[in-house]
Amino acid sequence: MRKIIDSHIHLDLYKENEMREIMKELASAGCTDLISVSFHLESCLHNLRLAKTYSQVHTAFGFHPEQELPSDEELQDLFLWMEKHQEQMVAVGEIGLPYYLRSESKGDFSNDGHIELLEQFILKARQWDKPVILHAVYDDASIVCDLLEKHGVEKAHFHWFKGDSKTVERMIENGWFISVTPDVVYEQEIQELAKVYPLDQIMVETDGPWRFEGPFSGKMTHPNMIHKSVVSIASIKDCRKEEVYGILYENTADFYQFSPSKRERNRT
Repeated sequence: MRKIIDSHIHLDLYKENEMREIMKELASAGCTDLISVSFHLESCLHNLRLAKTYSQVHTAFGFHPEQELPSDEELQDLFLWMEKHQEQMVAVGEIGLPYYLRSESKGDFSNDGHIELLEQFILKARQWDKPVILHAVYDDASIVCDLLEKHGVEKAHFHWFKGDSKTVERMIENGWFISVTPDVVYEQEIQELAKVYPLDQIMVETDGPWRFEGPFSGKMTHPNMIHKSVVSIASIKDCRKEEVYGILYENTADFYQFSPSKRERNRT
């Protein structure tokens, strides 16, 4: 079985029986590691418990942007907790800007507070020497790039990215990574992104439990879907499947600095 890593999943948001099924089937799926990202403090706590239970789970702690801003007290509690548990996280995330929340709002919606919050997380990531995992699509992506460049962030992972060609060129130039979901199998926009983005700056993800269409319609999102993603990327890049499997795996392992010591640290 060819090895894969799910570089972005919300493992804590699955139903308990679904989560157990996924973890039971990881080995047969060839999936050696998962990056489970967090929504808020409660989510961080849940992900840390999962990481202590399963050596394959690596945690990222943060505050998902597609929700109301935290109160000052909530944010202080989160930052203090992250400071205490920084050795148990491989990245700060998921963080970013609320493109979909803003798009669905009717009228007045200010991004200012969200931009300020994102900058605070970026500064914390720099302080703790951690990569950032970003939710930044379409119009928001250039704002996020501005902040990353302002603070000299070298290790940035844009998950399920969508955006214009100028922003894509900017991200490539900065050496930042993207990860693509199983919709690369059937979604032209993602296929075009995979075609132009350098293979050595790509990872693969599920973003589960988010569900997909096409050949995945009606199915629980599972890391085993990544194999179809890899096959599609190989076809798009006109490369051998074995080569693509190896590059995508090493991209993720190197970016997140996986090692036996990292696994042991997650369990302490």
